[in-house]
Amino acid sequence: MRSLSIFGTSNDEGKSSIAFALTYILHKRGYNVAPFKAQSTSKNSQVSDDGAEMAIPQSFAAEAIGIKSSFLMNPVLLKVESPTKTDLIIHGKSSGKKDIWSCYKDTQMLKPFVKDAFVKLSKQYECIVAEGAGNPVEQSFMKRDLSNIYIAQEFKTKIILVTGIEDGSLFSSIYGVYKLLPKKLRQDVIGVIVDKFQNDIAEFDEGVQIIEQLFGMRVLGVVPHKELKLGFDTIESMLASPQDTKESIITVGVIKLPNISNITDFEPLLADQEVNLCFITSLHEASLCDLLVLPGSKMVVDDLEWLIESGFKNILTSKEQKLVAISGGYEMLHEQIIDPDNIESKQKKTQGLGRIDGEVRFGKKTISKKGLYAIFGCKIKGYELHNAIIKELAIKKKNLYATLVHGIFDNNKFRTKLFKDINKKYKGYDFQRYKQKIIDEFASHIEKSVTIDTIEKELQ
Repeated sequence: MRSLSIFGTSNDEGKSSIAFALTYILHKRGYNVAPFKAQSTSKNSQVSDDGAEMAIPQSFAAEAIGIKSSFLMNPVLLKVESPTKTDLIIHGKSSGKKDIWSCYKDTQMLKPFVKDAFVKLSKQYECIVAEGAGNPVEQSFMKRDLSNIYIAQEFKTKIILVTGIEDGSLFSSIYGVYKLLPKKLRQDVIGVIVDKFQNDIAEFDEGVQIIEQLFGMRVLGVVPHKELKLGFDTIESMLASPQDTKESIITVGVIKLPNISNITDFEPLLADQEVNLCFITSLHEASLCDLLVLPGSKMVVDDLEWLIESGFKNILTSKEQKLVAISGGYEMLHEQIIDPDNIESKQKKTQGLGRIDGEVRFGKKTISKKGLYAIFGCKIKGYELHNAIIKELAIKKKNLYATLVHGIFDNNKFRTKLFKDINKKYKGYDFQRYKQKIIDEFASHIEKSVTIDTIEKELQ
């Protein structure tokens, strides 16, 4: 069986959600399938089941179809720390801080890692759904490409082009990308999926004719716009997702640190109709919240300085303030942060907020674990991703829950206990059931709009 590449005609055209949906649909149809992206660039990451760092979309897709996630599904990850600096993650482990442009230039060095991952994954799964990146035919990047042309040529994948309709350049982008593909790859293009369509599908009949008759390309489907509302890869995408707050009785304020990380922590709150989730940047906003969350951070010392400069110190150190602190947020609450090897900062010693006694010490090794944690009176399925060395994995004090573990809000028991203490009227909900429902509905939406049978035949 052939594997499948999903190319977008440019950024943000919907290829990630289409790649996810096709992975899920093929799995449901009985195929042994796995998600893949050769190289990802993101400010966020997840911990795989084999204890490595990987991109959120591929981790999310693996979890959705019930297979173990692995660094093989995302062999190269550029974990961006600034416009010019990135943590280069190869096969799930950090290889150090790099200039981001040097990583794009030196892709020849990365190709063996990508090839090794794809080959090993191919031995375990009969079909790999490989998500592309950006514009696959951008001339200045084609020779250095890892996720698009390289994968398609090296592993002879079938190709689907995905394009959105929002920017008004649909026809030119489809035609341009197709014609700029290497000739040998054009014959492997199954067709085009038009995503994010806002109007009546019948209104695009003429558009389908143009693509099929004038361009000679098959239209596999026109997909009405629908958000997945799960597996968020960026804070911007989460902020853009509307929340239903008509029935909310609790306001939760997540402090929007400049270097906020691990935003999937807050998906259960975004989905909770009894919770009004706010991302806040000022004391005035904080005063309107029933609960504050001090989230994870990619740059703990820098974000700690921002918190103090923004006037948050008093409210975060008050024992009367209800607060949940996660990972980097937990680290900031200690008396001191020691960084002898300048892992995260140029400062070797920094005064913390002091709500928790003791110090945090940054080690050279990144701790990445995933498992079941007995904390806060619950068995919580979560993960750790940090350089901090702290005596206690979690601390519970008056009005304070603090831990290094991500994913605590996914736990229904913990979330319900926490919010009932804030408002006795809180009822709670089953996040796992909600998650499965949303995934099934989204996949069904794509399956109704796309000719999956055609794709199946082309992959045989």
